[in-house]
Amino acid sequence: MDRIRTSRTAWAASLLCLGLTLTACGGAQEQGAAPAEEAADSAVTAADAFSVTDPWIKAVTAEEGMTGVFGVLANGSGEEITVVSADYDAAGMVELHEVVSEGTDATMREKEGGFPIPAGGSTTLEPGGDHIMLMELTEDLQPGAEATVTVEFSDGSTTEFTAAVKDYAGANEEYEGGHGEGHGDGEHGSEGEDGGAHGDEGHGDH
Repeated sequence: MDRIRTSRTAWAASLLCLGLTLTACGGAQEQGAAPAEEAADSAVTAADAFSVTDPWIKAVTAEEGMTGVFGVLANGSGEEITVVSADYDAAGMVELHEVVSEGTDATMREKEGGFPIPAGGSTTLEPGGDHIMLMELTEDLQPGAEATVTVEFSDGSTTEFTAAVKDYAGANEEYEGGHGEGHGDGEHGSEGEDGGAHGDEGHGDH
């Protein structure tokens, strides 16, 4: 009888140990889930948070050589993201530009630091303001067409969007400095309230 009781006691003890072991393993798995979730959150890139509304490009011919890309850039994340560069297959050069007004003159220049987009906010690319400049075009951009533009962010991630090409009479600012043949060679232009260029020397619209 003593042997039977001893066996039953040992069997119960074994079950108790097994239960404790499984509980410990389950707790370890739950604790390990949090870092995995945090890692997934940290893997979200600036490109994932980016979106663009109503992107468009001013129609030009390849002979005119350059044009601007406009639209509203939005950031759906909780941290600021920054567009640092852009690319377009049919452009030999693409820059991020701003327009600086001095008196009645308005001149374009490359924007240092790119286009920051605030957390949960947006920034607008518009004629007379910040814009993406497509230069050294190798093909016409005709009204009604579409063009795919790629943007890169400060974290190295990239994404692309498709912009509609349309006629626009304004956006004729001149460059602060030369950017190669046909791009102007000085600070010599301005844009009036009607969007027309007032400089005598032109190098293509954007």
